[in-house]
Amino acid sequence: MPAGRASQPRGRGERDTPPPRRSVRARRDAPGRTGPAKKAPPRRPTRPRSSTGGAFKLSSTRRAAVLALLVCVMAVSVAVPLRTYLSQRDELAAQQHQQKVLEAQVRELEQRREELSDPKQIEAEARARLGYVKPGETPYIVEVPEKPAPPPPKEPDDDGVPWYARLWHSVVGKGS
Repeated sequence: MPAGRASQPRGRGERDTPPPRRSVRARRDAPGRTGPAKKAPPRRPTRPRSSTGGAFKLSSTRRAAVLALLVCVMAVSVAVPLRTYLSQRDELAAQQHQQKVLEAQVRELEQRREELSDPKQIEAEARARLGYVKPGETPYIVEVPEKPAPPPPKEPDDDGVPWYARLWHSVVGKGS
C-alpha cells in the first residue's frame, strides 16, 4: 500500500482497478520516442462485457440450479398423469379379458338353454340327476363299493432325543 493511504475495508463488488491505460496516440507522442510513427492497426469494435453472467442476471451455477428445478417440476407434473394412464390401461385390459370370458359363458348358457328346450333332453336330465322314473318302472340303485382309504403314514417315534443326536448316532452306528 502506498504511504499516506489509510486502509479501507473493501466492500462486496469493489475491486482493485489498474491505472487507466494511455491511448495509442499518447504513447506515440510521448517524450523520448523517436522514429517514424507507426499506424495502429484498426481496432475491432468490442462488445461491452456483462458482469452479470447472462440471462436474468444469474451466475452459471444458479442457472444450472434453476434448470434442474425446472426439470424436476416437469418430471413431477408428468409423473402423476403417466401413472394414472398406465394404471387405467392395465385396468382396461383386465376388463376386456373379463368381458371375453363372460361372453364365452353367455354362449355356453345359451347353448344349454337350447338343449333344454327339447322335452326328451329334460326327461333325460330328470332321470339322471334327480332319479325320476316313469309310472310302472322299477328303480334300482346300485352302490359301488369305494376303495378303502390308505392308512395314515406312521409318525416317527419321538423319544425326546433331538434330531442332531439321532443323526450322530446314525453316523457313529449306535442304535437310538
